[in-house]
Amino acid sequence: MAEMKKVATRDSYGAALVELGAQCEDLVVLDADLAGATKTSVFQKAYPNRHYDFGIAEANMVSAAAGMSTAGLVPFASSFAMFAAGRAFEQVRNSIGYPHLNVKIGATHGGISVGEDGASHQCCEDFALMRSIPGMTVICPADDVEAKAAVKAAYAHKGPVYLRFGRLAVPVFHSEDYKFQIGKGEVVKEGTDVAIIANGLLVYEAITAAEELAQAGINAMVINMATIKPLDEELVLAAARKCGKIITCEEHSIIGGLGEAVCSLLAEKLPTPVKRIGVNDEFGHSGPAAALLKQFGLSAEHIVEVAKDFCK
Repeated sequence: MAEMKKVATRDSYGAALVELGAQCEDLVVLDADLAGATKTSVFQKAYPNRHYDFGIAEANMVSAAAGMSTAGLVPFASSFAMFAAGRAFEQVRNSIGYPHLNVKIGATHGGISVGEDGASHQCCEDFALMRSIPGMTVICPADDVEAKAAVKAAYAHKGPVYLRFGRLAVPVFHSEDYKFQIGKGEVVKEGTDVAIIANGLLVYEAITAAEELAQAGINAMVINMATIKPLDEELVLAAARKCGKIITCEEHSIIGGLGEAVCSLLAEKLPTPVKRIGVNDEFGHSGPAAALLKQFGLSAEHIVEVAKDFCK
């Protein structure tokens, strides 16, 4: 079998901005001295008059993006997740969220897979922070195709959107005709014994785990839940009814992210046993991305272990 193409979703972000820039003259891109890393440098090269570098001043960048949106522009404010969601949280909350402005936040380098940059840059709290802002849409795409589609959907959406992209190259499993819709999950694989709900790079890990579980006689459903907020409640409830057991997988703390969103929904509407796979209330550390993902249990191997034990 030929090896699957791998692309980092941060590259997808830059490519999608260039595609949109050719069609949408109101699109502007803001950065905070990280255009090379966030891959907005490709937009900067194509449309230098619509790219603004604010230096290492993320709060100022976010505030400027808010102002630009009131003038009819559609700004994509770009930085690492740790800085876009963390350092600039007050400005995102008060200057974008509170007045519900049409600003898009492109946050790259999310999660443990930032690797050697270590705990100071491995943001595993951004879903929780952004979910807490009323009216904020939160998206974490799984591969290159979905990431590009998510950027275009975010542009079309009226209101604030937080998009998380990764540094690590991940397999591209979607076909080019894939249709992405904000607030809708995707059933990647049907199943009846346990439903694995994942986002980001853990979707492909879930797919791989499901294939191994099938060999053990466990029929696992796999759901790609790229939109964390608003959650596709109908799909989650349908999976709970069909399988009776749910596993959530995310490259984020188990506190405040996808797992908590799913658990909150089920606790209120359809109590169902859930196992959460994510970062277990701890900081990361420096190391090769692949090794860190395995160490923190963010791998197909660990999903298989959890599912087998859950389905006994």
